[in-house]
Amino acid sequence: MDKPIIPSCLLPESAMIAPDGGMRRVGVEVEFLGPSVKAAAAALVRDLGGVAEPEDPHAIRLRGTRLGDLSVELDLRHVHPARHPDLNVGLGLRGAAILGTLVSPFVPRELITAPLPAGRIGAVDEALASLRSVGARGRGTILLNSLSLHFNIDPPDLDARTLAAFLKAFLLMSDELRRQVAHGSLRLALALPPDYPQRYKDRMLAPDYWPSLQDFTADYLAANPTRQRALDLLPVLAYLNEGQVRQALPREKIGPRPVFHYRLPHAHLSDPDWSILPAWRGWLQVERLAAELGRGELNSRECV
Repeated sequence: MDKPIIPSCLLPESAMIAPDGGMRRVGVEVEFLGPSVKAAAAALVRDLGGVAEPEDPHAIRLRGTRLGDLSVELDLRHVHPARHPDLNVGLGLRGAAILGTLVSPFVPRELITAPLPAGRIGAVDEALASLRSVGARGRGTILLNSLSLHFNIDPPDLDARTLAAFLKAFLLMSDELRRQVAHGSLRLALALPPDYPQRYKDRMLAPDYWPSLQDFTADYLAANPTRQRALDLLPVLAYLNEGQVRQALPREKIGPRPVFHYRLPHAHLSDPDWSILPAWRGWLQVERLAAELGRGELNSRECV
C-alpha cells in the first residue's frame, strides 16, 4: 500500500497526545456496498461481540463491541425518519422502510465508530474484515459519487492558533495527499473533494496570518461555503460559533461537533489488502507539521 508521506521538514514524534496526557480520539466512517444493514450488523456482532439495537429498518446500533459502540446504516437521510422528520416528505415509517429497501442496491451502507483512542485506530480493519466476510465490497467510486472514508479527529485545542496551524499544515501537504489518494487514477482523482481556492490558500499560508477565531471563521466561510473540502472545518467552526456559521450557510447540512472532519472519498472494501492505516499515516504527518507551525518553530513557507 501507500508509503507514509514524510516531508523533510517534519519532526518524527506524533502529536496525538491530549493536553491532559491521554490519547486523543478519532471517529471513523467507512462506506461500502453489498450486504444489508442487518447482515452487516450480524457479522460485526459475531466477530466483535456486543449487542445489536435496531434504530429503524435501515440503521442498527451495536453496543459494547471490542471496538466500543458502532453503528451500521444506510447512508440516506430520508430512510431514517426518527432522526430527520423534516425530510420524510409524507412517507411515514413504513414508506421510509420501503424506500430504503428499494434503493439499497445503489446507496452505500456506512460503518460508524464511536470515538476511539488514536492508538487503537488500526483495529477498525478488524471490522472491515468482518464486513468482507458477508460480501461487503467497493472500489472507491460509484455512479455520480464515491465510497468515502472519513476521520473525525479531536483537535489538541480549540483556539484560533491551533485551527490555523492545522489548516496551514494541511494546505502545505494537500497536493501530495491528493496524489496518494488517487493512486494515479483519473477516475479516483475526479471523485476528490474540490480543492481550496488558490487565493484563499495564499492568504492562509502567509507567515503573518494568525487571525482571531472570528476572523478565521469569516475568512473560511467566505472562501469555502461548502462541506466539500478534504479537511472540512465547518463542524468545529459551528461548534465554536454556530450563529456565525448558520448566518453564512443557513441551508448547509452541518453537525456542530469539536472535530476535524477529514474526508477521503475512496474506500476499497473489494480489495482484501485495503486498510485505513495508510490514509491515517498521511494525517499524522499533518499533525506533526501543525505542531511545529503552532509553536512558531517553523515558517509555513519552509515546507512549500
